[in-house]
Amino acid sequence: MHAKDILIDGYGRIQEEVHAALDGLGPDELNHRPAPDANSIAWLVWHLTRVQDDHVADAFDLDQVWLSQGWEKRFGLDLPARDHGYGHTPAKAAKVEVDSADLLADYHDAVHAQTLDALRGLAARDLERVVDERWDPPVTLGVRLVSVLSDDLQHIGQAAYLKGLIQSAAA
Repeated sequence: MHAKDILIDGYGRIQEEVHAALDGLGPDELNHRPAPDANSIAWLVWHLTRVQDDHVADAFDLDQVWLSQGWEKRFGLDLPARDHGYGHTPAKAAKVEVDSADLLADYHDAVHAQTLDALRGLAARDLERVVDERWDPPVTLGVRLVSVLSDDLQHIGQAAYLKGLIQSAAA
């Protein structure tokens, strides 16, 4: 198995978990925050997808799906166009509200499609290319892709846990 195949599998698992976490949720569950400073499922899925969109687009010199395919307008959030949630205060996180799980899932699917297209074209040597010199050591494409994968899996795990809490409280 080649490294790109492992990455494709990993990003596919994120997509599967996003769909599982969103399945059956309405606006109340999606936007529920268990405490004033806690994130909602909507914010968690939006954020993990925005980070993937932003970082993959940057690493492969692509346009962000959020902007190029009009997702920013479809979501209609009161946030800057390139915002992806990093460093959000509770007040900013509260601005991420959605009316349907489909909106989140469809945006994630669009980002996933662009990610897969980029990954399918990788050669092993591409993973060694430096994509961010602001760090010591500089960040390679391989490290960036694994970093996004890790971050996304953590956030979707948080969303799944929150879904369980919400559903058990309603039972």
